[in-house]
Amino acid sequence: MADTVPSLSLNTGTTIPQLGFGVYQVPPEQTADPVTKAFEAGYRHIDTAEMYGNEQETGAAIAASGIARDELFITSKLNNGFHEPDAARRAFDETLDKLGLDHVDLFLIHWPLPTLYDGDYVSTWRTLTEFVDQGRAKAVGVSNFQPDHLDRIVAETGVVPAVNQIEAHPFFLNDEARAATHRHGSLVEAWSPIAQGAVLDDETIAGIAAAHERTASQVTLRWHVQRGDIVFPKTMSAERMAENFAIFDFELGDDEMAAISGLDRGEDGRTGPNPDTFDYVPG
Repeated sequence: MADTVPSLSLNTGTTIPQLGFGVYQVPPEQTADPVTKAFEAGYRHIDTAEMYGNEQETGAAIAASGIARDELFITSKLNNGFHEPDAARRAFDETLDKLGLDHVDLFLIHWPLPTLYDGDYVSTWRTLTEFVDQGRAKAVGVSNFQPDHLDRIVAETGVVPAVNQIEAHPFFLNDEARAATHRHGSLVEAWSPIAQGAVLDDETIAGIAAAHERTASQVTLRWHVQRGDIVFPKTMSAERMAENFAIFDFELGDDEMAAISGLDRGEDGRTGPNPDTFDYVPG
């Protein structure tokens, strides 16, 4: 089953599965079970983060899976409290330790935090590139970076992120950030792909889903992959995992794609914080 998920080429020369399983907001003590179920459903791409607090449990599920390491794609992200270079190095060491791995496939700056650290996310980015040089990260990237954030790190370091993981869904296309990401030759990963479930109640998406005898979630995830984005929906249900996995055997027409994109509400559709002002640091 796992080989039914397309792989996209990163600018590093490696590839990434276009569909993964995310563990955002999964309580640590409940994490191992859904990750195990995801593996059983065919998922091989897992997205976690230091701030999720469940890297260790994710690592336990990886270890117990018996799946060869080179068949897995594992992503984690830097905690907002550790942007200073030495702190980032220690945090990355801890990520590998908790996951029980000698390398991750992708490691991201979770948020740019332009109002903190004297606005210096460039030093943070430069530090992450060290992990690639050391062979402890196959690729590094960013998350929630706006166009000017991307332009700055590339201009000042010459290193282009492999991905930019941003909020994107039918009600918030976030196309300026998507366009900037593509302009630099990076891939877009869409978080909150079904708008925290809001797409399930949308009449336009429901109509398209009925025409294809699919669910609203499946149609929305299909819209994402046809736009070329990477998605990793979160669910605790094995049934939903299988449902979300079954999106590669049908296709949306151009008119259907346009109708879904037409649901965009601009900034009013954003469900998460604005990266230009977000300044949360875990206590």
